[in-house]
Amino acid sequence: MHQKGMSKTTSNLSFRLMALSFKLRDWVLPRRRILREVGIRRGDRVLDYGCGPGSYIGPLAELVGEEGRIYALDLHPLALQMVQRIALRKGLKNVETIPSDCKTGLPGESIDVVLLYDVLHELSSRDDVLRELHRALKPQGVLSVMDHHMKEGEVVSAVTGGGLFRLLKKGKRTLNFCKA
Repeated sequence: MHQKGMSKTTSNLSFRLMALSFKLRDWVLPRRRILREVGIRRGDRVLDYGCGPGSYIGPLAELVGEEGRIYALDLHPLALQMVQRIALRKGLKNVETIPSDCKTGLPGESIDVVLLYDVLHELSSRDDVLRELHRALKPQGVLSVMDHHMKEGEVVSAVTGGGLFRLLKKGKRTLNFCKA
């Protein structure tokens, strides 16, 4: 598959090992704590861009409720399969997976919150991805970024450099941006 936004695909074994390590990580630091910094509300439409094995799906479902919607986008087929299994196991009818390396396929200005967690450093075409996220975000939407592979200044520069976003709020673990 052509990889415009995400720079590389991970082998199935590597992906499974990563997913296992995330379970330990999530036990030590529950994803719910991180999501509290974003201000997600009941009824919100959230895009988890580069969703990986779906660590945020359960906590997101609790926050957005049945009236909200969760879009889980990833390039790796195992990621989408894992998200679908989580949704099935928890009976979540408001989760949709999107196989993509850049484009979301979502209507313009339809998303309240985009999670870009531990993905920014992997993007080969950051500008293309940020333009797509800007297009999909509602005017008052929030782009929440966390990437432990980059320094805070690098994240801010990467996200704001194209003039599409500006820093809205710095949380303990996240940087939240709004449209410029």
